[in-house]
Amino acid sequence: EVQLQASGGGLVQAGGSLRLSCEASGLTSDDFAIGWFRQVPGKEREAVSCIASDGRILYVDSVKGRFTISSDNAKKIGYLQMNILKPEDTAVYYCALYRLTKGYDCSLYRWFYDYWGRGTQVTVSS
Repeated sequence: EVQLQASGGGLVQAGGSLRLSCEASGLTSDDFAIGWFRQVPGKEREAVSCIASDGRILYVDSVKGRFTISSDNAKKIGYLQMNILKPEDTAVYYCALYRLTKGYDCSLYRWFYDYWGRGTQVTVSS
């Protein structure tokens, strides 16, 4: 069974940076997509970014130019480098994964994702 472990959250001042990691265990496929989502209390979980194992990447507009997603496919680890953080980035961040057909873009729709890690809290103070 695939399990995801997210880490790297914390408290940072506005303008600062954090790097989240998501390690997948039990994954035998080389074709997969890793997505990052975030959620604040009382709101829907929203997409942040995703990356396919062939390198295709998508970002939501609110994080373009500030966040960078990457992955180490051999180690089955995904990363989310978050720079120029803003208070509105405060949320619980979740990583997720699904097996992807090669040649397709990853998806920013959460129902594509079969596996979810526990969230990691990111708090940005003003």
